[in-house]
Amino acid sequence: MPLNLASSWEVVADQAGDRLALHTGGVSRTWSELDDRAARLASALSAVGVGPGDNVAIALYNGNEYIEAEFAAMKCRAAHCNVNYRYVEDELAYLVDNSDAKAVFFDDSLTERFDRVRDRLEKVRLWVHVGEGDPPDWAIGHEAAIRANAPAARIERSPDDLWILYTGGTTGNPKGVMWPHRNLVSLVARTLAPAGIALPESLDGVSAMLDRIEALGAVPRQLAASPLMHGTAGLTALMTLLQGGAVVCLAGRKFDADELWRVAVEQKCTSISIVGDVFCRPMVEALEAAEKRGEPWDLSALRIVGSSGVMWTQPVKDRLLAFAKASGARLLLNDALGASEGVGFAASQSTGDGGTETAKFTLGPNAAVFTEDGRRVEPGSDETGLLAVTGPIPLGYYGDPVKTAETFREFEGRRWSVPGDWARVAADGTVTLLGRGSVSINTGGEKVYPEEVEEALKLLPEVVDVNVVGVPDPKWGAAVTAVLEIAPGVEVEDEALVDALRGKLSPYKLPKHIVRVEKFFRSPNGKSDFKWATRTAREALGIPDEA
Repeated sequence: MPLNLASSWEVVADQAGDRLALHTGGVSRTWSELDDRAARLASALSAVGVGPGDNVAIALYNGNEYIEAEFAAMKCRAAHCNVNYRYVEDELAYLVDNSDAKAVFFDDSLTERFDRVRDRLEKVRLWVHVGEGDPPDWAIGHEAAIRANAPAARIERSPDDLWILYTGGTTGNPKGVMWPHRNLVSLVARTLAPAGIALPESLDGVSAMLDRIEALGAVPRQLAASPLMHGTAGLTALMTLLQGGAVVCLAGRKFDADELWRVAVEQKCTSISIVGDVFCRPMVEALEAAEKRGEPWDLSALRIVGSSGVMWTQPVKDRLLAFAKASGARLLLNDALGASEGVGFAASQSTGDGGTETAKFTLGPNAAVFTEDGRRVEPGSDETGLLAVTGPIPLGYYGDPVKTAETFREFEGRRWSVPGDWARVAADGTVTLLGRGSVSINTGGEKVYPEEVEEALKLLPEVVDVNVVGVPDPKWGAAVTAVLEIAPGVEVEDEALVDALRGKLSPYKLPKHIVRVEKFFRSPNGKSDFKWATRTAREALGIPDEA
């Protein structure tokens, strides 16, 4: 669609200026305030030469400042580049340098890390400090930058301006996925279509779209429980704001399910962005605890809970749906197969009416499964293939034409995004995700996809969380190994865990080693950390690290 996100958000600010746009930790910003604050930050960026085609790195936790910085960059026609706040010095330096960022917004907790590497980042012209305490002498405070600058004048922008989403992937260094605004805007069509609302073809039509959404009582209010620095919440936030809605964040730096429900209810959030069981399980446990206290949460405003990128098991979904039903909420759980490189590969929707299974998805309208040589996999053939999606997809990876050519490929005369996820297609068109080929385990000549084994293990009531990795084995080449956390107070033998998988998995897929950990580790977006799991498995089994 020929729209620019920043210009569209300015229309929202003009039309719905008094409406809530942002809320974090008791601090609310209306759309007028968001537009004004972002415009002042845009002036600060412009003063150091940030303009069309440039990039701005954002190394922030969830909060109002994240969206303000993002909006400011887009106002200058610069691209947002997300930075993982868990990165250490060399990782931070790599991403900021790789992105060619001219400005960096960073959280106070990262001050020392950036101070150690900033002399290597000569392209950065402006450092903006966010958080309590005084900024270092080489940076300006976020609020000080707003106070010191007048709002930037509005300019004409292009639908081809970029929004860059850095993905760590499963191997290698982070890569910046380049999304043009026109393709991002097109993604909101699936949200509007059920209500009979067409995407506007110009800025003049944005106002009418907003009127229609408001008339239907469908203005969204998203609780971004997962990090805005990742696509699950970050992309959804773009769509929420495009519809004139609000993005609500949690103030805590560690996930707290009680805080989530308190904020969701207080702010009347209509949707929550999470990442699978790692978020949903404690959410359900918090609901159970509240009910036992005689203080159940009122979920009646909630309409959608969305997850993408990690496993979300059906038993956990069913427990959440049961609480929603008791609260009178008409809740839809949307479990999407997505990636930084594309949206709409497949999805599984649950409403509590039954008929859904863990890791069973329906292909999206623009998706297909292809063999490596580009032949479409026939449903029911039991052949494995690569998930692919076409339509509004990214241009490629920033500064990496080789990797772009590997991932964005041409099949059947069309351009497809093929990030590397393997899958099977059943005769009824449902898809079973097998996992990334880059982390598959070759054991005795057979290929095992870790996610398939993880799914089976996570359905066992004794297992809280699990990663499956391969470790060197003299007989098999690689041995399937499960690194897992057992539920508190549960006693179960390793052999019993493996026996419970027989009949569900082929014998060669069964774990040959079980490695137990007291506390499972995942990255901030809830995704598996294969490096941690592999290192943990090797240490437990006495296998030296790879050279």
